[in-house]
Amino acid sequence: MRIAYIAAGAANMYCGSCIHDNTLAAALIKKGCEVALIPTYTPLRTDEVNVTLDQVFYGGINVYLEQKFSFFRHTPWLLDKLFNSRALLNWASRFSASTNAKDLGALTVSVLQGEEGRQKKELAKLIQWLQQSYRPEIVELTNSMFLGMAKEIKKALGVPVLCAVQGEDIFLNDLVEPYKSQALKLLRARARDVDGFIATSQYYADFMADFLQVPIEKMHVVRLGINLQGHGVQQNLNGNTKFVVGYLARICPEKGLHLLVEAFHQITLKLGKNAIQLKVAGYLGERDRRYFENIVKQIDALGLSDAFHYHGEVSRHEKINFLNSLHVLSVPTTYKEPKGLSILEALANSVPVVQPRHGTFPEFISLTEGGILVEPNSASAIAEGILKLIDDRNLRERLGSQGKAAVHQKFSDHVMAEATVEVYQKYLQAFNSPQIFETTSYDHTHTLTRF
Repeated sequence: MRIAYIAAGAANMYCGSCIHDNTLAAALIKKGCEVALIPTYTPLRTDEVNVTLDQVFYGGINVYLEQKFSFFRHTPWLLDKLFNSRALLNWASRFSASTNAKDLGALTVSVLQGEEGRQKKELAKLIQWLQQSYRPEIVELTNSMFLGMAKEIKKALGVPVLCAVQGEDIFLNDLVEPYKSQALKLLRARARDVDGFIATSQYYADFMADFLQVPIEKMHVVRLGINLQGHGVQQNLNGNTKFVVGYLARICPEKGLHLLVEAFHQITLKLGKNAIQLKVAGYLGERDRRYFENIVKQIDALGLSDAFHYHGEVSRHEKINFLNSLHVLSVPTTYKEPKGLSILEALANSVPVVQPRHGTFPEFISLTEGGILVEPNSASAIAEGILKLIDDRNLRERLGSQGKAAVHQKFSDHVMAEATVEVYQKYLQAFNSPQIFETTSYDHTHTLTRF
């Protein structure tokens, strides 16, 4: 099976979606599939062996220039190639935080317009490469913000096109008007151009079916999977007599670090400052630096500096060591998280979790029995959940053991790849059976011309 997987790079940041896409591609390759993991905007950064192509499509610099200046929509492709070097793209991404909301909204709408947008030259380059250099049997888009590509890819290649959904509604909701409404209208119209969708949880499949206004039958759940190598070997608390609470996620308000810090403070009021530590790891971008600085100032003012440790962004090896130094992990997102990769990584190392009762977390806890659910957006509820695990060691160890067993059995990269191939095979079989297309209610009339 020859697969083209079109992914979105996050430049210098370890991104959950990038890690997921790379892990899935690597696992599919291990299964004997031929996979082209195609980076767009910037190179993908992952904490595992990177299996992406060297070539970047929809390079961030070209996309921006074409959006702002009509001249660059007609420049020779050879000139465009100069702006697509990895070093230059990574350098330019440092300034992405300064992009204003209006420019971001207009750019989002244009990309969703596909062959009618200002980046249609970038779409033509991608399609030419797919046609002439790779010729995939099936194409998957990394998220619905790429739906503008689907129509022309299907028209040119005559193969099934699927689309993953990985939390893009959160991005869309942050756009300013009128671009937010325009983008949503385009998303729902362009959703008709793909054959099916893949969601990482039943929660998100149900949500996105309604959000995109597509039949639920077009949504397929393929749960997250992680590369388990190195995970779950043994915990190393180094004889620490203090209870260690951990946070592993991007440092930003929506991930809820401020709630965990307040819960941490409440716990110290009950148990004393010397009874507990808070360890934090994750990428910190310029946009959120002031947020984090205010948190550090708050911790200093509370006299808790000695019990707080920020480990920065961590590599895969450092991440596993970090998780194995914890008694419990909590990432109390203020939004309804559709993925939650770090939750699975914690459970894979026997670390139980305390998570808000929203998004995909109830599903995770139901399937793994590896943690406690608490009221969302409540520092007091988080504190109570952590205190419960501090007071009951047997419960804590049981949850950790159950979580580890479930993740190793149900959430490996191998299981994820198997489930993905099953979805692909369904669409390949349907695509090569004309009678199935003749009875379907979906409007893919251009595919019928093949038969």
